[in-house]
Amino acid sequence: MTGGAALLLWGASPADGPPPKPETARQKRAAGALAAPASSSFRIGVLYWSSQIEGQVAMRRGLEAEAETINRAGEGPRVELLPRVAGDGVEGRQRQIEQMEALLEAGVDAIIVQPTDNAALAGALARANAAGIPVVAYDQYVEGGHLAAYVTSDNRGAGQLDGEYVAHRFPDDQNLKVVLVEYPHVSSTVERLDGFTAALKERGQPFTIVGTYKAVEPKAGAAVGQAILRDFPRPGSVDVVFTVNDGGGLAVVDALAGAGRTEIVVASIDGDPASVRNIRAGRLTVIDAAQFCGPMGAAALRAAYGVLRGEPVASRQLIPTFPITRETVDAYPGWMGPLPEAFAKPWPSREPLWTPSAVPEVVAP
Repeated sequence: MTGGAALLLWGASPADGPPPKPETARQKRAAGALAAPASSSFRIGVLYWSSQIEGQVAMRRGLEAEAETINRAGEGPRVELLPRVAGDGVEGRQRQIEQMEALLEAGVDAIIVQPTDNAALAGALARANAAGIPVVAYDQYVEGGHLAAYVTSDNRGAGQLDGEYVAHRFPDDQNLKVVLVEYPHVSSTVERLDGFTAALKERGQPFTIVGTYKAVEPKAGAAVGQAILRDFPRPGSVDVVFTVNDGGGLAVVDALAGAGRTEIVVASIDGDPASVRNIRAGRLTVIDAAQFCGPMGAAALRAAYGVLRGEPVASRQLIPTFPITRETVDAYPGWMGPLPEAFAKPWPSREPLWTPSAVPEVVAP
């Protein structure tokens, strides 16, 4: 990698200060410059959420590997990434707003964002729209403006996979005592929870939500695990724990397993290698609807690149999730893919065949 077209990788720091402000993408499009020779480059700001949630780190790897692939191919403008990491919690949400504002001020050609909060970036998105800077969101949605493209996992489908498998493991007439570990601030985790409860209802499985907690990262997950043990100390007081991701869910499993609560069934989403090991070992977790994190990040970069080149881009794309269970674990290739072949689910389902097909929606010019 050489000169100003170099791909900025893991070590880049938000403290490095904004780069010089060139023409914006809107100005380049007006001048016809987006049909530029291969020696030119697009400056793309990338706003990552967390460096502590392993699935999100894998998404970053996929995105940056795709940028390297484009640059090696040399078949069009190169890609220069300007990465920023927000971090977790309230501070992370505020930091990401500031990071996006700085990228807008720097006049980048496009912004790719993994939002820490659906609503927090609404104002910055509106300002990007006004400046003619396309914004691509991945993993989570951004409210309050126009996204040039949105790439995410089939999150509702992931919850449905968990729900139908959990129902399969219990008698049809057993009223399940369910604890939910949720995170209501982003679209993906809300959709996962909706899919899980919808699947239980579709299967006619009675259930009662006996507790609701919030966690998506390890520290909060560990606290939730202890809270569940405190609130439900008696074996048999909880049948199922559903966690909306492995970032917080793995710490919940560790707390419950450490306390000997092996009667509890856990369903989660993400496909973290530690969760896969738990499934293989029969350690509480019975299903993890896994994301293909690397392919998601790569798809987000391809979408932004296509938009900048004036190519047709699907405005919304859903990447399928894979149901890792004791029956299917050997077929799961890991976060970086590739997506496996289709197979028949070895449990009752309203969609008996799992397929690897991504779902593009609403192709936009």
